[in-house]
Amino acid sequence: MKLVRYGEPGREKPGLIHGGALRDLGGLLPDLAGEHLSAASLDRVRAADPDSLPLVPGSPRIGPCVARPCNFIAVGLNYADHAAETGAAIPKEPILFNKAPNCIVGPHDDVMLPKASERSDWEVELAIVIGARTSYIGEKEAMDHVAGFCVCNDVSERSFQTERGGQWMKGKGCATFGPLGPWLVTPDEVGDVQALDMWLDVNGKRMQTGSTATMIFNVVQLVSYISHFMVLEPGDIITTGTPPGVGLGMKPATFLKAGDVMSLGIAGLGEQKQTVVAWQKT
Repeated sequence: MKLVRYGEPGREKPGLIHGGALRDLGGLLPDLAGEHLSAASLDRVRAADPDSLPLVPGSPRIGPCVARPCNFIAVGLNYADHAAETGAAIPKEPILFNKAPNCIVGPHDDVMLPKASERSDWEVELAIVIGARTSYIGEKEAMDHVAGFCVCNDVSERSFQTERGGQWMKGKGCATFGPLGPWLVTPDEVGDVQALDMWLDVNGKRMQTGSTATMIFNVVQLVSYISHFMVLEPGDIITTGTPPGVGLGMKPATFLKAGDVMSLGIAGLGEQKQTVVAWQKT
């Protein structure tokens, strides 16, 4: 299934993409969040006749495909070719950091440069959406705890991240730095999640081309590993790292400016498009 949230920010409704059309899921689910992403809840949606669901008229805004996650966890340097372009060693264990849950926005919403930004960058990533409470699980159990997958743009302010001391989260959780969606795609529709092509363009120029096949730590390894350090709740997001082609790795390094347009996607998970805007008080 391809699940979606649509409507004005803060007032999104759940929907289903079926036959290229958007259908309303409000009669089956209040939202795509928390316990409503459990296997039992999604099975109720799967059992419904999609042609009986109300069609959504027009072209509403598409919001982030998951609402109000408790945790938004990111994995750093998880692609061997990306680690190489940054000059970093291959990590022996996953590098984890937090993105602020309230930085999540819709897949086509504007990305706002933070105040005093100098080196804001792009990162197309596969995101995992947790569907069951998860603690101390093995790799063989991991997929039983996954509701689905989606596209994430892990927007990053590199000077905050690397030059201001402490953890990377300083450059990762700025407002609008977590475009998510357009769809939450359930595992049965994704196929082999470790063989998905990925890409990102800036102003129509291809910057990133990669595949989830080059991940150092794969999906089941990450879910299991993270569950040994924290309890994952339904609706939590794990964004799993980026392939090469980020602005930081270019010679000379290239970063985002107001007016730039990022387009990105992952095979089977849909596409995003964001316009970069200057900082403004929110």
